[in-house]
Amino acid sequence: MTGIVTMPVERKIAEELGVRENQVQAAVGLLDGGATVPFIARYRKEATGALDDTQLRTLEERLRYLRELEERRTAVLESIDSQGKLDDALRAQILAADSKARLEDIYLPYKPKRRTKAQIAREAGLEPLADTLLADPSQDPAALAATFLNEQVADAPAALDGARAILVERFGEDADLVGSLRERMWTRGRLVAKVRDGKEQDGAKFADYFDFAEPYTKLPSHRILAMLRGEKEEVLDLELSPYDGAEEADLPGASDYEQRISARFGIADRGRPADKWLTDTVRWAWRTRILVRLGIDLRTRLRAEAEDEAVRVFAANLRDLLLAAPAGTRATMGLDPGFRTGVKVAVVDATGKVVAHETIYPHQPANKWDAALATLARLAAQYRVDLVAIGNGTASRETDRLAADLIKRHPELGLTKVMVSEAGASVYSASAFAAQELPGLDVSIRGAVSIARRLQDPLAELVKIDPKSIGVGQYQHDLSELKLSRSLDAVVEDCVNAVGVDVNTASAPLLTRVSGITGTLADNIVAHRDANGPFRTRRALKDVARLGPKAFEQCAGFLRIPDGDDPLDASAVHPEAYPVVRRILASTGGELRALIGNGAVLRSLRPGDFADDTFGVPTVTDILGELDKPGRDPRPAFQTATFKDGVEKISDLEVGMVLEGVVTNVAAFGAFVDIGVHQDGLVHVSALSKNFVKDPREVVKPGDIVRAKVTAVDVQRKRIGLTLRLDDETRPAAAGPARAAAAATAAPAAGPPPGRPHPARPRQLRHGRRPPPRRPRQVALLLPTAGPCAGRPSAVSRRCGTPRPVRRVRATRARGGGPAATAPPRGW
Repeated sequence: MTGIVTMPVERKIAEELGVRENQVQAAVGLLDGGATVPFIARYRKEATGALDDTQLRTLEERLRYLRELEERRTAVLESIDSQGKLDDALRAQILAADSKARLEDIYLPYKPKRRTKAQIAREAGLEPLADTLLADPSQDPAALAATFLNEQVADAPAALDGARAILVERFGEDADLVGSLRERMWTRGRLVAKVRDGKEQDGAKFADYFDFAEPYTKLPSHRILAMLRGEKEEVLDLELSPYDGAEEADLPGASDYEQRISARFGIADRGRPADKWLTDTVRWAWRTRILVRLGIDLRTRLRAEAEDEAVRVFAANLRDLLLAAPAGTRATMGLDPGFRTGVKVAVVDATGKVVAHETIYPHQPANKWDAALATLARLAAQYRVDLVAIGNGTASRETDRLAADLIKRHPELGLTKVMVSEAGASVYSASAFAAQELPGLDVSIRGAVSIARRLQDPLAELVKIDPKSIGVGQYQHDLSELKLSRSLDAVVEDCVNAVGVDVNTASAPLLTRVSGITGTLADNIVAHRDANGPFRTRRALKDVARLGPKAFEQCAGFLRIPDGDDPLDASAVHPEAYPVVRRILASTGGELRALIGNGAVLRSLRPGDFADDTFGVPTVTDILGELDKPGRDPRPAFQTATFKDGVEKISDLEVGMVLEGVVTNVAAFGAFVDIGVHQDGLVHVSALSKNFVKDPREVVKPGDIVRAKVTAVDVQRKRIGLTLRLDDETRPAAAGPARAAAAATAAPAAGPPPGRPHPARPRQLRHGRRPPPRRPRQVALLLPTAGPCAGRPSAVSRRCGTPRPVRRVRATRARGGGPAATAPPRGW
């Protein structure tokens, strides 16, 4: 890319990030030179003005997009120039395009395409007819068309059809017009969903969208993806309506969009001979060409925005899961539960090495409970096990009871049991790396090993699994594979480098995630370690095959060597900055080991006294902080949740129960919590706090231990409603059809007090029609079970010619917290 092009790109990014252009230029130069985001964020603060990893990731993404835009711009200019149609005005318009959509709008008239009706009409000499009628509507279309007959044009109607095709193409390829109509449709239109005939039962999971409409600008990502999936499964029909209500579409005369097209080309119905023909042409252009194109554009935009948000949520959840609290170097017993095939048992020592494995059969049909307890007690005593990790899959609660009985009968063992997510364990077990890492072990035993290790160190174990298999996203199979992989890989890279890696114990998959280390280099490091023993210094890494100066520069600061020859090798201080530490030692006059961890001395030093042209105040400040707490782990302290005894399946739940659980996933509409019944419950965003919550992640994140109250149980649909607002009152509610029937037969009650708006807003009906204030025909009620309006009904009326089935209305989240969710949100 030339300097002329690169400078505007860097300036634009700087404006978007709110930073100086020279900061962006420095970061771009480092990225182009092969540096990674973690390395730049941590060790090149002077060059970038201390841009953090979040800013650098945004910069990297925008740089990629803008460079792709420049490449496409160059190709467009070359294409139009080769046609001999590139003038100064068009060139300026193309150079001013600030998005791919705008660039494609401008290029559309010049884009090579198959022969169209308009092109055929031009070849038949009908363009002068179209131009004349557009410029002078006083001409009679039929009479004028009769003068354009030839061998290719048989009669006047055929000539007018050709002229219309030319104008329709002209209207539909006007970049400014199409761009303005697209934005108007985006701000005013709505997505309408209807169930297909006969699909009500098969598509019950999409019932919330059987009769649904919502403005494009208000649609959250999970609803968009849910409706697109419903359409893909042939349950729903989706319509991208340009109107904010069906009434506007039914009005006689030209729509607002048609009026804008007419105004753009000076068309108006003033009673002149050609006016009606021209207005009909505008209507035809809008309905058959422009609206179709805008529908495709908005569908693409909706999907792109929904994917971006879903990827963001997935990435944030993955980050929290990877940075979950590690149990540490403690001997652990992993239990992979099962009924008929038995419970697979694996014991790993403090370093994660497998020291024993067994299969026990405590559950049906074998029911060898006492024999299983004896085996577990023997293994725990023999290998001094501290922790028991239980996979949360099938038979997990039964196996949890087994572990509880083990602890009760053998208190001298001092065991602690922990339920662990086994998402992705089966993927790891069947992988080639697992076979290489655990040769000779059965696939099922490998799963138990993974469960034990992910309790010891979630980060080190989960990096062995494809992030998409960990299962902390929403609609991940509907997302762009490239976009999702790129985002998740960046998260894993950031997490691994934020924590740091022990080079003497790390697996090859973990080393691969370290800045500057490729898969081949990771294998070479492991091979060198196996052949020559543990690394004693970071300098010894230079002896690894194919690990050159550039790779060493990128990775050295993130690789740790505990108990090595140099104490600094166990810290995050980069080897290139060791001379700074020597100057600090010379100033304090002490030994390095005495200085490390001596907060009183280190806090008394001024970073500016040790800065130079290479290492400025930001880097020296980081060095002093690292010397104060060397190798500190940014992850939280380890803690465990305790599931309630006797509550092992969804039918054991009762409304009003308060249970302890673990947050497993966070979405835009709330958080999912594992309460130990093989089915996560949903805490709707309105039930997370008594205060208004915009983003659920402000309150909870995956791995958090919470106390939640049960607000609704639907055994048939396997749905559980929870709230973290423990002081709210709850009342039992019928589940499934019974609840709908109760809502249908409930008597209307008085509305809210005068002057006080209802906290529950009825959802919109088909095609955006709002229910009229008079002539209520049918009323559906929902009684909020919690919040300031508990017990007050929310009603919605329908206007229709014949009676129709009553649909339940859900309370929606209101500002200030609103009523707690009594049913899952749309799309759950």
